[in-house]
Amino acid sequence: MYKTTFSIILTTCFSFLAIAGAPHPQENQHGKYYPVSDPLVVQKLEKWQDAKFGLLMHWGTYSQWGIVESWSLCPEDYGWCERKKGANPKNYFEYKKEYENLIKTFNPTKFAPKKWAEAAQAAGMKYVVFTTKHHDGFCLWDTKETDYKITSKDCPFHSNPHADVTKEIFNAFRENGFMIGAYFSKADWHTPYYWDPYFPPLDRNVNYDPEQYPERWNQFVQFTHNQIMELMSNYGKIDILWLDAGWVAKQSTEEINHFYSKELKKTESGFLKQKIVNQDIRMDELVQKARAKQPGLIVVDRAVSGPNQNYLTPENQVPKEPIPYPWESCIISGGGWSYAPNAKYKFPRQVIHLLVDIVAKGGNLLLNIAPGPDGTWQEGAYKMLAGVGSWMKVNREAIYATRAIKPYKDGNICFTKKKNENIVYAIYLSEKGESTPPAKIRINDIHPANDSSVSLLGTNTNLVWKKSGKGFVVQIPRSIQNNPPCDHAWVFKFKI
Repeated sequence: MYKTTFSIILTTCFSFLAIAGAPHPQENQHGKYYPVSDPLVVQKLEKWQDAKFGLLMHWGTYSQWGIVESWSLCPEDYGWCERKKGANPKNYFEYKKEYENLIKTFNPTKFAPKKWAEAAQAAGMKYVVFTTKHHDGFCLWDTKETDYKITSKDCPFHSNPHADVTKEIFNAFRENGFMIGAYFSKADWHTPYYWDPYFPPLDRNVNYDPEQYPERWNQFVQFTHNQIMELMSNYGKIDILWLDAGWVAKQSTEEINHFYSKELKKTESGFLKQKIVNQDIRMDELVQKARAKQPGLIVVDRAVSGPNQNYLTPENQVPKEPIPYPWESCIISGGGWSYAPNAKYKFPRQVIHLLVDIVAKGGNLLLNIAPGPDGTWQEGAYKMLAGVGSWMKVNREAIYATRAIKPYKDGNICFTKKKNENIVYAIYLSEKGESTPPAKIRINDIHPANDSSVSLLGTNTNLVWKKSGKGFVVQIPRSIQNNPPCDHAWVFKFKI
């Protein structure tokens, strides 16, 4: 994923930088969002907002060491960049060589994407975003632009009939009705076009000045465009292009000066762990070409404010308040973003409460599960998804195709509203140790229409309710308390 302290990166309050010449943005206390104008993209974005629940997968050769994805190659002084594996982690150049030689032992012979897709579908997930290439540059599809790929002769898995794992994953999930998302890192720490071997890498950025070496930089831009167009042209219908490495972006002199003046004040010595560099990858041109191949394509140029960031992506966090723009929280489910041996996964209750909280605030949940080096998910991932799926079977109508409605959340009760209908769902999140709904629940600041019934999803019983102030009180009979329709959260449905 994208680890950073840049002032331009998304945080909970979403402080964005303006891009000159971009369409007029919508702005409020959350920052700036550039509305989508292409009607096909608007339609696809609406479908994505209806989906609510997606799967993210980080996978690469690094899974063999059980380390953080890519970042140990980055010579920055942050904990997530620490080198902990290999024969000589204290020697950067020997470490990088050994890391990149992991291609020679990557052989996920138990790779079974259909099993993943079926488990994700049963859990109620509706879209998938797969890491076709992370920052380390290792490609999980049969690219023609480099031999640093899973289908290379250097990789023992290349002879497997399912070696093009991106194609296999996209096909398996597409067959199960999923929207398909291609994660792609704009940075590439393997190609000589980005990290030129003449210069040592200093941080996450290109290791030369693109303005002084325009020919080299143009090679990188063309390399990147070619790879993305391979994915857009040869891998079936793609719904989302999910671009990471937001530091690879066009930067103005004003933005660069602002960054340095702010970051230098934070350090005692003036040493910068990272810098900001103008890296114009010609995104407008790239998006135009991609949409020519994939009409209606949603583009997520993460952390780069402008018209090519069609939805926002707070990382491993949930905003405290609703956001009035399309957004998605990408969250780790167990271990880290990448595979960790013996990872401890979230309990179903945690995921259900997380999903409800996010959806009530108008967002989507993109939950990460990392395959292991043999091509399997850990059993904990399947148990987690099965528990979520049991709840979703009963309560899915309170999640899919809903939108946020005030008061959004009141204590442990969240609210959603069916899109284009006057149907509201009040979702009571169980307290710790609470296995059945209480006999009486007070719901504040919203109440049913006078002629509305109140029902509990998963039952056929209309419940007794009474207005109380700006809200209402609903009673749950003993028969339902003794035999609740689901665990972890209970959903009350009514008209307003």
